[in-house]
Amino acid sequence: MESIVLLGCLIVLVLLGAPIGFTLILLPVVYIVFFDPSVPLNLIPTQMFDVLDSVTLTAIPFFMLTGELMSTGKITDRLVELSARIIGRMRGSLAQVNILVSMFFAGMNGSVVADTATVGSLLIPAMKLRGYEPEYAAALTAVSATIGGIIPPSIAMVILANAGGISVGALFAAGIIPGIMIGVTLMVMTYFISLKRNYERSDHEFSWGGLGKAFLNASFALIIPIVLVGSVMGGIAGVVEAGAITACVALLLGAFVYRTVTWSSVVQAFIRAFRTSAIVFIILSAAGPFSWLLTVLGAINLLSDWLLSYADSPALFALVLVLFIYFIGMVMDAGANIIVLGPVLIHICVQAGYPPEQAAMICVIGFLFGTVTPPIGVAYFTAAAVADATLERVAVAMLPYLVALFFLLFAVILAPPITMWLPTIWGFI
Repeated sequence: MESIVLLGCLIVLVLLGAPIGFTLILLPVVYIVFFDPSVPLNLIPTQMFDVLDSVTLTAIPFFMLTGELMSTGKITDRLVELSARIIGRMRGSLAQVNILVSMFFAGMNGSVVADTATVGSLLIPAMKLRGYEPEYAAALTAVSATIGGIIPPSIAMVILANAGGISVGALFAAGIIPGIMIGVTLMVMTYFISLKRNYERSDHEFSWGGLGKAFLNASFALIIPIVLVGSVMGGIAGVVEAGAITACVALLLGAFVYRTVTWSSVVQAFIRAFRTSAIVFIILSAAGPFSWLLTVLGAINLLSDWLLSYADSPALFALVLVLFIYFIGMVMDAGANIIVLGPVLIHICVQAGYPPEQAAMICVIGFLFGTVTPPIGVAYFTAAAVADATLERVAVAMLPYLVALFFLLFAVILAPPITMWLPTIWGFI
């Protein structure tokens, strides 16, 4: 009876468009008030505080601030120019630039939503002017933005490493090869789609001189991922310190090297970064009592027993796991999924014989793919809004890419070296 009522409440709240944080907090309150009044209501804020009681999570605002300062300082524009010079005269080059910029931007921000909004605001209008359908421009931007949470640094990795007790450096190393694989796959698919639809070529004739000039213009910006990722994986600084350092680097670049920021624009960048961070922390804190509710209802044990029943067949286990992650990603926020289900799925995968680092990357990649899957993927909504395209048409344009991402996640599960090779040779495992 309790499960039916709570499921009904969940469906109603989702259909009403209630914020995910509000939904995750309300359901445990409903359960306590109507089904188990012996449980004190102060359990809810206690659980919320416990989730956030970690120094590691303070890296998230610094990642957000770095991305905002890059946009304010026009640093992303230089990455777009460099990407355009690299692509040269390739068919559908502006679409290819979209993917390549997301790969560069991934090494500086770590947020799928920030990648979607920043790269999308720059390139979606330009793509529309060049003849790309708005829905295709939105679909490509959203899908390529998933790289922003997979190539380190990654906010999702920081959250899951904190929740699952795994080294942040190990996850950063594990995400490099999958992130590059996703970028290359998207580029190959985009080339053939552009060829079929006769999309434009770049205005930039490839030349070593032009590439060198663009590289010099963007060279200071490229310091950011080197400093951030290198300091964490080299053991020089923790993820929080590295995030603070790169935010300072982004500010100094915009103020003194490129001279493209003003005091008022910096203030606005701080406001936007803290507002976005607050949204993330609300969702994370709400996941605490919701996770408690799932445990009380026995849903966690049922999930574990169900998935482990397929563990005797690695291929079947991988298929069921990917389908489950995709389904959950379609109906719940990625941050909530990572903190509520991430540790559970890591434990299940370890029992099935997977290393915890590989299991963690499966969760990170799968749940980030959920940010672009209909019906409630936040990156999917963001890209559609920027492109002024209907959600239904964006979903159709995204379908071939979602199928490719499905098989990529399947490969990550079945081929451990994809995620485990770099953490092993760099000494994290």
